[in-house]
Amino acid sequence: MISLTLAEIAEIVGGRLHGTDGAPTVTGTVEFDSRRLTPGGLFVALPGENVDGHSFAAAAVAGGAAGVLAAREVDAPAVIAPPLPPGQAHARSVALTGDTDGSGAAVLAALGRLARHVVVELSRRGLIVVGVTGSSGKTSTKDLIAQLLEPLGPTVAPPGSFNNELGHPWTALRADETTRHLVLEMSARGPGHIAELATVAPPRIGVVLNVGTAHIGEFGSREGIARTKGELVEALPEDGVAVLNVDDPLVAEMAGRTRAQVVGVGERPDAEIRAEDITLDEHARASFQLVTPGGRAPVRLPLYGEHHVGNALAAAAVALELGSGVDEVAARLSAVERRSARRMEVITRADGVTVLNDSYNANPESVRAALKTLASMTRGEKGGRSWAVLGVMGELGADSVSAHDEIGRLAVRLDIGRLVVVGEDAAAMHHGASHEGSWGEESVLVPDTEAAIRLLREQVEPGDVVLVKASKVAALWRVAEALVADQEDDK
Repeated sequence: MISLTLAEIAEIVGGRLHGTDGAPTVTGTVEFDSRRLTPGGLFVALPGENVDGHSFAAAAVAGGAAGVLAAREVDAPAVIAPPLPPGQAHARSVALTGDTDGSGAAVLAALGRLARHVVVELSRRGLIVVGVTGSSGKTSTKDLIAQLLEPLGPTVAPPGSFNNELGHPWTALRADETTRHLVLEMSARGPGHIAELATVAPPRIGVVLNVGTAHIGEFGSREGIARTKGELVEALPEDGVAVLNVDDPLVAEMAGRTRAQVVGVGERPDAEIRAEDITLDEHARASFQLVTPGGRAPVRLPLYGEHHVGNALAAAAVALELGSGVDEVAARLSAVERRSARRMEVITRADGVTVLNDSYNANPESVRAALKTLASMTRGEKGGRSWAVLGVMGELGADSVSAHDEIGRLAVRLDIGRLVVVGEDAAAMHHGASHEGSWGEESVLVPDTEAAIRLLREQVEPGDVVLVKASKVAALWRVAEALVADQEDDK
């Protein structure tokens, strides 16, 4: 963050000073976890159901913080966030903080105003903000973009999927005078959410990956999701760039919703940045020709799954726009790393069992991609059995049963060896698999993660490949971590 006095912060957020004349200057990080504060930082005191950050305000300042951004007066120098007008407390912000009176939402709103001030000021000095949205692939693409841009200058990106009203401004406030690129992942669970995030950190480059069915229970239809995802390209300036996946018709249509230059990416022959001659190796890692207006170059992605090709094309478009050459981009894509945990995290045990931990989250599109990756990794004479351990896909509304049923049927069509469905909420997957073919015991429904772990420990054999995937609420990473821990226990 840029250096600001508490008085300046109070003016920016529309708050008032408490316990200070406003002279202390924030020179460190902005944190809502007091344990992570650096000297001269700003502590954001968020109220909550179980833990109230206001209780740690005095300790944060005693530990070196310059002051506190708070919802109410504390025993420390503070900026008190203004209360929101009645009815303006964003339901998602209230849910994030766990408060009951909207005071947490008020602090988040103030944090957003502070982030906007910093980003706008830094943008005047040359900061480029890149926003990424889509129903799936946001985190992986954000990580790819960051890795391609880092050689061009200091780059800030959020850890994991920190992409909501708290993570968005928190990440933006990591930028300072030295930062050249700010890469932000933008999520939405309702209309207007992406527009709000774009107000906090105005993007110059916007990337839209796809329109799927994630959170369709909140939006009502894919068209409703598309309207919200398109808020990103509507926020771009006239001198900005919209990177659109033209393989997705609902994304391609967004070209008419922006003043910015449009760059199409995909496999279609009319895509400006496209992939040709895609092949997969025995581990489902993709190789392709990166084709651009400035030339072509071979790429060999070290990531698992063909779905990463589209993510790589989007990242390439951003890097090319910001000055990289084609050969340079291709070489960097061929050397990227997986940065975010529980996303196609592949671990092979000493006994030859391979665990695909893709358990961070799930929607129908990402589960389909994961199943196809699993099928690719177990084809051929040397391939072991394929196991798909799947749990509930959340927030699908009225489409939930049919979506789960379709995934179960797809597992059969892809010839997945064993399907383990975890939890009654996902039971339609098991029923779909059973109705699709005479699988018998090849598909099984278990009540919880403990039962899934027991079954796998009894039946998985050396050479098998086990995919674990579900929405966060299912906490299926416990299954993947237990399988990996078994290897450690055997040492």
